Amino acid sequence: MNPIPLYTGTTTGAAVVLSAAWFAIGALVTCVWCKSRCKCKAKESKCDSACQKPQSEQLKFQKKHPAPADGSIEIYVGNLSYELTEEQLRKEFEAFGKVNQARIICNRYNGRSKGYGFIHMPNEAEVDAAIAALTDKEILGRKLKCNVAKNVD
Repeated sequence: MNPIPLYTGTTTGAAVVLSAAWFAIGALVTCVWCKSRCKCKAKESKCDSACQKPQSEQLKFQKKHPAPADGSIEIYVGNLSYELTEEQLRKEFEAFGKVNQARIICNRYNGRSKGYGFIHMPNEAEVDAAIAALTDKEILGRKLKCNVAKNVD
């Protein structure tokens, strides 16, 4: 008994070239997609081996936040309302002492607040008073979370 052939025509050279071209295009698209998804942005062709770097090398890709150069104490302020401005945040903390700097962290692409910020104050007693008073205080409908920032040196 002879098997029934599924394809009875002959394969032409054009069909072989076309299938090879589709294969090459698929491989190129996959390579570009893999490179765009790679966290380490490796230049090697094998992304998987390049991403398995020691932890010390992986840390260089993380942004470090150093302690303030002027010797002031940095306060992390979280759960901020997206409508709160840096000036309003500064005024809340100035009720407890001198504020060297007030900044709200924003998304670099659309400029919208990320909902947290940092305050620099020079006096430790004023910092403690501000944290105690403003933690869980409701401002523009959100309760603030305040603590001394953990800096990476």
